[in-house]
Amino acid sequence: MAKKRPQTKAKRPQPSDAVSVGADGEVPVVGAREPCPCGSGRRYKACHGRAAAHAATELVHRPFDGLPGECDWVAMRELVPAATVALPLKGGLPEGVPSVTLATVLPMAWPALRRDDGSVLLGLQNDTASGDISRDLADTLRRALTAEPGTPVQGRRAPADGPRLQDLLDPEGAFEPVVHPGFEFWVPDPENSTPEVAASLERANAAAIPTAKLTGVDAAYWCETPEKNHLRWVMPHPEEQLLDALARLHAAGRSNLGEGTRLVGSFRAHGLTVPVWDLPSGVTAEDIEKPAAEFAERLAGALASDAPLTADERRARGGLTNRQVTLS
Repeated sequence: MAKKRPQTKAKRPQPSDAVSVGADGEVPVVGAREPCPCGSGRRYKACHGRAAAHAATELVHRPFDGLPGECDWVAMRELVPAATVALPLKGGLPEGVPSVTLATVLPMAWPALRRDDGSVLLGLQNDTASGDISRDLADTLRRALTAEPGTPVQGRRAPADGPRLQDLLDPEGAFEPVVHPGFEFWVPDPENSTPEVAASLERANAAAIPTAKLTGVDAAYWCETPEKNHLRWVMPHPEEQLLDALARLHAAGRSNLGEGTRLVGSFRAHGLTVPVWDLPSGVTAEDIEKPAAEFAERLAGALASDAPLTADERRARGGLTNRQVTLS
């Protein structure tokens, strides 16, 4: 049920091998047994590496909490193959940066790219070096804003005390993803791209599962697979409350989205729950708009109930819990 991520065959970004303190005062990452670049005379792992190691193991379960469109952030990170959204920054865009765009994935699996015109593309689906995706993305974004036009930005371990996306993005800004059928948004002129980028584009397009965002409800994404279609709906409600509500509806025979559809389970992703429905192969995104809106009304009623679950509802809840898959 999860998406198939594009295979770009890119080399995993490596930590910087610099050995001196940067002009901004930050201590770069080096080998654990190498002398610390701060000049203390101790090994890196016993000096500044301690904080970095702690940051790498401290998992933030809801990295996008507090951002506009948290549910869509999760969907773009885990479920949607090809999508973009404009990112408004606090205080506006820097001079020489006409736009900042979040993308599900970039060519060659680059963490970010500063285009020739100065605009910035930030990749969301890359592996990150610490347990806080928000901090890693913020670090990549800051470096992309000052990178030379026409160059990609490599990944690295973000400083443990560095800003997070919540510190850089406008909290009042809209977050409106645009789902694309392929990855042509990577380059302004796909026909004249380099052979390396063209090959990466071809591989990515071949792997992309057709996906569409519903317009009548928030953060619900239809996708098409060879045997059946699916609806995957990222929901902001607390997991236990949501599972209770879904169980009430399931036990009452009211959890489907129309004839031939079935609630089959859910994902856990970045602190949120993502119910998943199987749909007949002929059911399109447009077909499911009205049933999804009607389900949202039924779910709101079930969420408002605080009555103890009946025996049938407890069995339904157990079945839904057994079919949960954790993505992150």
